[in-house]
Amino acid sequence: MSSPRVSIKKVLISDACDPACATLLENNGIEVQSKYKLPTDALIAELKAGLYDGLVVRSDTKVTKAVIEAGAQYGLKVIGRAGTGVDNIDLDSATNAGILVLNTPGGNSNSACELTCSLILSLARNVPQGCQSLKEGRWDRKLYMGTEIKEKTIGILGLGRIGREVAYRMQAFGMKTVGYDPFINKEAAAKFGVELLTLEQIWPIADYITIHTPLIEQTRNLINDDVFNKCKKGVKIINVARGGIVDEAALLRALNNEKCGGAGLDVLTEEPPKSSELKTLISHPKVIATPHLGASTLEAQVKVAEEVAQQFVALTNPSSNYSLSGLVNKLKNGA
Repeated sequence: MSSPRVSIKKVLISDACDPACATLLENNGIEVQSKYKLPTDALIAELKAGLYDGLVVRSDTKVTKAVIEAGAQYGLKVIGRAGTGVDNIDLDSATNAGILVLNTPGGNSNSACELTCSLILSLARNVPQGCQSLKEGRWDRKLYMGTEIKEKTIGILGLGRIGREVAYRMQAFGMKTVGYDPFINKEAAAKFGVELLTLEQIWPIADYITIHTPLIEQTRNLINDDVFNKCKKGVKIINVARGGIVDEAALLRALNNEKCGGAGLDVLTEEPPKSSELKTLISHPKVIATPHLGASTLEAQVKVAEEVAQQFVALTNPSSNYSLSGLVNKLKNGA
């Protein structure tokens, strides 16, 4: 099906984005205004005053129903997120208002994959803990005895771009890769070396479980007390996807009773963490936590900036060399 055509003459970038985004838009005749960290009221006022056709956001801007309704009233047609997922955009409200929503599904993939692999290896060999110990003047070689990952089993939940890339890399380390994804079949998974199993089959055999799914109702608290009771004792959990897929209270209980042998967390339900419960989890000696660094590479920043701009150009000029790769919603008029 051909891409919808949308006239885009003026775009607001409301979150810090690599200059490649604005440059590409401007080189294709689209006017750009960049105004960051606008409170909701100020963002609504800017959309009304500026008469923007498009809005580009990252994670900071919360595109609420009120923002969307105000934007639609004054001509907003497209919201693009320079990143994967659209958790910070009220998708239903945008669809009802006739506004297209798109993201950049490929831009972050390699960076998120590499961070996942880094966390797996760090959990296996206690790299951050050993580094901190040495910096504090200790020489704790025996305390930080690790394990090899060769011939261990890793369960990959979600076999999209990132999950597949994780599989390729961990296979190179000699790991057995099994996975779950309701949207592909066994034959497709086998092509990239993954044995497709059900979740109930994965829990008791996985030494590591890494998550690469969106946060939706079906995946919220997917890793919970019941799951830890079914898993191998000492299973290690890695989440570079979305906070909320792992039940953090259950994870802390599993760490304390040694059902879980360690966790690598790049995402949390509260970012930055403020609650005492989350701070306790992060400070656990078997947890390696990073402040949502999955897409924080120079390369990924450029890729997502370019990809969102390319899709805006594809919408307004379907004969361009760019394609619409990240359309998230479908409007009632067929767009």
